[in-house]
Amino acid sequence: MPVNRNALIRYKTIDKCLQNYYRKWTLEDLIEACSEALYEYEGIDKGVSKRTIQADIQIMRSDKLGYNAPIIVLDKKYYQYESKEYSITNIPLTDQDLSQLNEAVSFLKQFSGFSHFRQLDGMVQKLEDHIYSHQKQTHPVIDFEKNENLKGLNFLDSLYKYIINKKAVELTYQSFTARNQSTFIFNPYLLKEYRNRWFVLGTKMGESSIINLALDRLISVNLSSETYESSLTFQPETYFSSSIGVSVSSNAEIHKVILEFDRKHAPYVETKPLHPSQKVIDRTPHTVIFSIDVQHSFELEKEILSYGSSVTVLKPVFLRRRILENLKESVSTYETQLNPKSLRNSQNLLSTRGYAVLNSVYSLRELKKINHSLKKYFKQNPKNTSFYIRSLFKVHSEITPLILTDSILRIVQTINPNAFLTKAMFLKKENTSNWHVTWHQDLTINVTEKIEIEGFTGWSKKEDFYSVLPSDEISKDRFTIRIHLDETTHKNGALETIPGSHKSVHSTETLENITKNSVGTVCDVKERGVMLMHPLIIHRSKLASNNKKRRVIHLEFSTSELPHGLEYSEKMKLAEL
Repeated sequence: MPVNRNALIRYKTIDKCLQNYYRKWTLEDLIEACSEALYEYEGIDKGVSKRTIQADIQIMRSDKLGYNAPIIVLDKKYYQYESKEYSITNIPLTDQDLSQLNEAVSFLKQFSGFSHFRQLDGMVQKLEDHIYSHQKQTHPVIDFEKNENLKGLNFLDSLYKYIINKKAVELTYQSFTARNQSTFIFNPYLLKEYRNRWFVLGTKMGESSIINLALDRLISVNLSSETYESSLTFQPETYFSSSIGVSVSSNAEIHKVILEFDRKHAPYVETKPLHPSQKVIDRTPHTVIFSIDVQHSFELEKEILSYGSSVTVLKPVFLRRRILENLKESVSTYETQLNPKSLRNSQNLLSTRGYAVLNSVYSLRELKKINHSLKKYFKQNPKNTSFYIRSLFKVHSEITPLILTDSILRIVQTINPNAFLTKAMFLKKENTSNWHVTWHQDLTINVTEKIEIEGFTGWSKKEDFYSVLPSDEISKDRFTIRIHLDETTHKNGALETIPGSHKSVHSTETLENITKNSVGTVCDVKERGVMLMHPLIIHRSKLASNNKKRRVIHLEFSTSELPHGLEYSEKMKLAEL
């Protein structure tokens, strides 16, 4: 039997209601739900009669439409499906359905040669394949790209209806970078798919700028009582003409991007252009050079980066630099993969030699964040012109998670899983200064008063739990991690050490004899690398012979037993020292 649009809306509404088992549905509830749906989708404000809904339920129960819906009545009052898995949307296609679909496909195929209908080609093929596989009970022979697990697809249908009916909506949205979700009134204009991800474009109520929202970040979409605001300037046909992806700026400059592809990958770009404006501007025996006229965007960079080493950006210069920086950051991320062998080797060297160097511990992206954080601190504290910051994590807490990365924690865990942080300092030698340190051993204690320790002068004491430890245990089970934010070499005042000198505390006379009769080892450390040190290793830093800056973040760790009954959970509080 023929079914009109209003009846289909009612059937679908009843089906949706009866799938909600958390509510009991009376006949009056179903009448109200169907009336609201007809008003929302068709603008019909006349209520649905009781007789109409009763007839709809009988048709859904019957096989006239192939539904055979198992609708039952509980307590002579409440309607629900007998099976919780049932829905009219899950029923298989009938022969009549397949016949009608075949007719639709045949009709659409007549337009395949017309340019206005080219966008329907994939749809027709997909529909035809779906019908064929049902009729012949075979596997599909066409597999379209899809992402069925993508979040937010459940909003597609309702947003589509709101757009064609020009309805404002109340959205709750949370981007990946936002800490909290936000709710606002939105005028939807267009649904856009890009790389199997869906977006809705429109304006916030009272604003004119077009924004795009990813459906997978939508929390909820509800009809708003606010009056829909149309846009006189938004033209979907031309809106994306100068962009790749969904990011479009109304006042952004359009750049002529020149890309050089190697011969191996050039055919892929020629047969599937990056952008409608794409042109071939030169060919050589080994490369093909293309140009596209587009705005700069995140998607443009990702598109270029997806081709890896097969493409080179020739122009504009700023884009060439950004792609180069991104590639360097990618390489540095691979370089920071610390393997168990290198970690164990460093642990052994720290124990036997007194020091070890691990280069490329931080990625370039991580280093950039650390530098930005320090720049922010000195901007906020312009009076701090000293060459160090004591209690770094206490006075500048924002930098703590940037320093204590997974790589650093893996290093600490490898050395000793019970280690805890006791000191964090930032040391810097500007390119205008040239301070240095003579041969010495470190006794890692903090300052409250100057005291004399046997064999040392000018050392200090702090009234923390280390003050109760014997002097020969002050440096027991402690180690230091020096994080180098700049490349440090012998020309730039790198540390020079006496390997193996950490195994005992030396008197001033012994220390002087050792340094006079031993050849020190210069510990060059690359930018983003770390140096592991035992606190008693004899070391110094020479005068630099160049004017390059040297910045180091100095972390001290301990694994000693805590006196006074302190619990292990309290150890990390010492990071504020």
